[in-house]
Amino acid sequence: MIRRLVVKVGTSSLTTEAGSLRTELIGSLAAQIAELERSGVTVVWVASGAVAVGLARCGLTRPQEPDVLQAASALGQVVLASGLIEALGAHGVLGGQILLTSDALADRRSYLHARTTFEALFRLGVVPVVNENDAVASDEIRFGDNDRLAALVAHLVGADRLLLLTDQPGVFAKDPRSHPDADLIEELTPEAASVVTLGGAGTMRGSGGMSSKVQAAEIAARSGADCLIASAARAEVIVDAARGRPLVATLVRRRRRREPARRLWIAYAATPQGRVVVDDGARDALVERGASLLAVGIVEVSGEFLAGSVVEVADRSGRLFAKGVVRVDSRDVRRCRDEVIHRDDLAILVEGPGPREHHADG
Repeated sequence: MIRRLVVKVGTSSLTTEAGSLRTELIGSLAAQIAELERSGVTVVWVASGAVAVGLARCGLTRPQEPDVLQAASALGQVVLASGLIEALGAHGVLGGQILLTSDALADRRSYLHARTTFEALFRLGVVPVVNENDAVASDEIRFGDNDRLAALVAHLVGADRLLLLTDQPGVFAKDPRSHPDADLIEELTPEAASVVTLGGAGTMRGSGGMSSKVQAAEIAARSGADCLIASAARAEVIVDAARGRPLVATLVRRRRRREPARRLWIAYAATPQGRVVVDDGARDALVERGASLLAVGIVEVSGEFLAGSVVEVADRSGRLFAKGVVRVDSRDVRRCRDEVIHRDDLAILVEGPGPREHHADG
């Protein structure tokens, strides 16, 4: 049985069409989490639905204005978190709310502080109930944020498995809502998950489609966690996923080589402050030989950034293939005679040998 599990439950599973909480299902999920906690498995519960609940309380359908969505989140967040924490309490387990933003995870110091907070909650026997803090997020509410958030939390806490629960039993070759004969994909390799595009942009009440879940699975796989995409309505789905029992679901297995925490932070948590475009020789050196990025290989610089910032690295066709921490300001890139990005500070996003390991970085 696994040691640590992150469970993310989507809006369509936690709320009704009318925007109220599905209390019976929430109670069942809470009971399963409590059972695992008593058996020694640490669980994190990532929940969507705050916006849907808040909009229903205001009598609104899904608007497009970001400020209205953020206001709805502020209203719905209280209702959602209270419902989940009360459900856990009914089974003798304490729940504590954690609201995160991409900005918080983008800063390395904040990232480590968040990890410390999670570990303190685990020691106290408290189940973290996590959501994105949409009410104060600097960016507009984006599709799939909570799927990506769940994967980043799995990385943050060192989870063995990520379980994404939705209203479908997994990933299908075609959209099962319009193709009833669509085949369930029982297993996706991490390589396939990194390029597959499935599903739409979510429901009117939710913000994530199946594509965002597959992308989240790829993040989890790189962080050393298996990922299961399954139906929230299936009886004992959380317990069975934790104990490795047979389950109708889509599995994305962890990669053979676990990426260092710092490299995953660069790839998925940090917000890029600019972009550099490199020539073909530099791209091959980075991807195939695990080299550092030298100034001579850079053909274009976009944005203004300072040394220590994370930037995107693209090839001549504009395809993003890496991210890294620069050692010089944007204005000094062309004049630099040394490494612009050291290989230890580079995260390769495409398949290839990638940067070689030189030291442990957490």
